[in-house]
Amino acid sequence: MRAFGYSPATDPGTAVRLASQPDTTYIAGGTDLLNLMRDGSENHHHLVDINRLELADVTADDDGVHIGGLARMRQVAEDPRVLQRFAVVSQSLLASASPQVRNMASIGGNLLQRTRCGYFRDAGSACNKRVPGSGCPAIEGENRIHAILGTSDHCIATHPSDLAVALTALDATVHVLGPSGARRIPIADFYLPPGDTPQVENALRYGELITGVDLPSRLQDPLSRYLKLRDRATFEFAVVSVAAVLRVRGGRVQDVRLAFGGVGTKPWRSAEVEATLRGHRLTLERVSEAGRVLVRDAVPREGNEFKVELVQRALAGVLSELGGIR
Repeated sequence: MRAFGYSPATDPGTAVRLASQPDTTYIAGGTDLLNLMRDGSENHHHLVDINRLELADVTADDDGVHIGGLARMRQVAEDPRVLQRFAVVSQSLLASASPQVRNMASIGGNLLQRTRCGYFRDAGSACNKRVPGSGCPAIEGENRIHAILGTSDHCIATHPSDLAVALTALDATVHVLGPSGARRIPIADFYLPPGDTPQVENALRYGELITGVDLPSRLQDPLSRYLKLRDRATFEFAVVSVAAVLRVRGGRVQDVRLAFGGVGTKPWRSAEVEATLRGHRLTLERVSEAGRVLVRDAVPREGNEFKVELVQRALAGVLSELGGIR
């Protein structure tokens, strides 16, 4: 790890001013950033410590639940208002990392964590995310954990956050503060597909800080579930995951929100899949059709072709559980 400067900030304005300097970034829990710097995947001249900022509260009102950007994963997962109103968020957090990491990692940091692609994490390998134009060896190399949806000729890496998948299903809004002031970014617009610029992963501008996340009240209290399929029971990233938010009335699907992890280059949501289910009775045949629509445009590679079937099985399992299909 190369030497770096360090400055603590006591208010958001100071933090943004400090982080607007070249080659500078924020640090909160540091559970991902420090590993990236140690491995040489990222290098920063200066770190701005934001742990003293008053951005760690979880609050609730008639509009929904607001989660501060510095709230810790465990704190949010165990908050009774989140558990009662947005269980899928709590489930996604408790399925993430380890208890020790959940105690340290912030919500903002979780949303900004980088891919677990081995080529990105290895500073000695080519990677278009790390060194634009150097190539993507995962396309023809080791790609078992990689994406089958939203890929490009420049990158097939997945986004690793479980929480981001749940927030995508809930149409959450991300609040940010930067040199040009405050902004609200719908989660649907927050993550960017790789295209020919895979190094640009999200809609944040330089120096912007995630100050919080809003969960809208209109999606509270429906049936919800987060299913994570992984290679081991703890401290492992999703091979495939499904966040489902479902409302059924009179035996028919009144509303459904679905998001997927482990299969897309960003948390993946498909309006076509949801439209296949909305307004219909939830049957095995209808669920199977939704699964086929989901993977219709999939581009699997030799190592991850199994995800095409696995994500359909995961979707069927979650919907069958929520809808009482036997």
